[in-house]
Amino acid sequence: MAYQLEGKLLEVCTCNVLCPCWVGEDPDGGTCTGVLSWHVEKGTVNGTDVSGRTLTILTYIPGNILAGNWRVIVYVDDGATDEQQQALLDVWTGKLGGPVADLAQLVGEVVAVERQPVTFQVEGAAGRLAIGNAIEAELEPFTGATGEPTALHDTVFTTIPGSPAYAGKASFYRVAVPDYELSLEGHNAISGSFRFAA
Repeated sequence: MAYQLEGKLLEVCTCNVLCPCWVGEDPDGGTCTGVLSWHVEKGTVNGTDVSGRTLTILTYIPGNILAGNWRVIVYVDDGATDEQQQALLDVWTGKLGGPVADLAQLVGEVVAVERQPVTFQVEGAAGRLAIGNAIEAELEPFTGATGEPTALHDTVFTTIPGSPAYAGKASFYRVAVPDYELSLEGHNAISGSFRFAA
């Protein structure tokens, strides 16, 4: 088996709540700038242990999410070894197939790959994410009538295939990267768990 990965996802974007991309509609405003961050709690890639590592993409989506042509900056946490970084890139660029390859095929251009210190904290379905000085976000889930987090299932698009995604709102979302400077409050946020294997 090429990879077995388990962990958590935190995601924020410039779409309003709820993000239309998850049901295959065009993003609010016609384009979307999002951050998708996967923290591997335990896992291996071709024998390389990548437990505790985080891979994040800052993503510019020029239109409908399913049409692809995403431009991304990839961030790997600065605790990763060169071997771990390459293993994570092999998975998230689709080279090793499996469920992650379906997502990777939507990327049209990788603008850069950088190492940055990462703060990735999840409590229940709430979370906090910081990638160096480039990205910062705080996420709170919506709750349903039972008091449980509001979950999305069987959506046409997902960043965590096979797992429910918890819809929420980012109390703040800031990006300080050339061409993508933004500071927003109250926009879309998603959290969830993943199990990927190929």
